[in-house]
Amino acid sequence: MSITLADRVAVHPSVICRELAGETVLLNLDSGVYYGLDVVGTRVWQLLLQDKTLTDVCAIMSDEYDVTPDVLRVDVSELVHELCEKGLVTPRPMVQA
Repeated sequence: MSITLADRVAVHPSVICRELAGETVLLNLDSGVYYGLDVVGTRVWQLLLQDKTLTDVCAIMSDEYDVTPDVLRVDVSELVHELCEKGLVTPRPMVQA
């Protein structure tokens, strides 16, 4: 399934995470998939846990980091895509008003 910047993701129910020294470790207890996030990836993760869209994540992070919006959008999209591929998050359908 393709993820767009308008999407939100949900953490897979079998995933646990722990933050240590600004970095985060993710573990899917069902599959055994282990994934580490650096400080920037951890910030993306924190915002995703707040039920933000990828667009929201990029907007917030553009105020916090010295990066062009285009680069940020690509980096956030690639990270979320990889998390989906590894079964750590799943896309949430957009809710129609």
